[in-house]
Amino acid sequence: MGMKLTLITVFIACMFMMSFRGEKKKKIVFFGDSITQAGVDKGGYIDVLQNMITEKGAGDKFELNGAGVSGNKIYDLYLRIEKDVLDKKPDVVVIWVGVNDVWHKSSSGTGTDFDKFGRFYDAVVKKIQQGGAKVIVVTPAAIGEKNDYSNAQDGDLNGYSSWLRKYVKDNGLGLVDLRNIFHEYSLAHNPDNLSKGILTSDGVHLNAKGNALVAEEMWKAIQ
Repeated sequence: MGMKLTLITVFIACMFMMSFRGEKKKKIVFFGDSITQAGVDKGGYIDVLQNMITEKGAGDKFELNGAGVSGNKIYDLYLRIEKDVLDKKPDVVVIWVGVNDVWHKSSSGTGTDFDKFGRFYDAVVKKIQQGGAKVIVVTPAAIGEKNDYSNAQDGDLNGYSSWLRKYVKDNGLGLVDLRNIFHEYSLAHNPDNLSKGILTSDGVHLNAKGNALVAEEMWKAIQ
């Protein structure tokens, strides 16, 4: 009887260990533009986040994937969503887009009008949800870092970000409100009201401090 109980105990322990080793990593895809494309480079926010996760002893729980393409707008994301996101079968998709939708309206006339932005965004989210993944929405952070809303595209960025916040609330999605976070940071750390060099190198793309801050905020959202 004692030997039988011992064998049963060993069997249960083995099954438990096998189950533990086979625990599936949570696959996260970061879907966006050039900021996310650079995020996978050494020192980029996805790279920083991966190192942060490893240091916290959670490296075996998360798999991070970057799906950023320079110049992309929301309709570009819609057109490449199957190959670059859905085929990876993610558990979570982080959508960070909007800067080019606003910026390119004035710089090259190829941005995205407000009403079309919302329709394409909803279509992207619906496709992701149909694939079974959760969605985290990220508001566009900055086109210029002046903290008094005197950057040329602040009006549009605020308008698109307000729409995203309401969309998140209405649809029960996750949110990383970088538009608000970057503004609050600039108020606290940009006394000379500079247009760049605080969290970005050029007013848009992240510097080392920006990558570190974004990684921290992404970690809060994906835990």
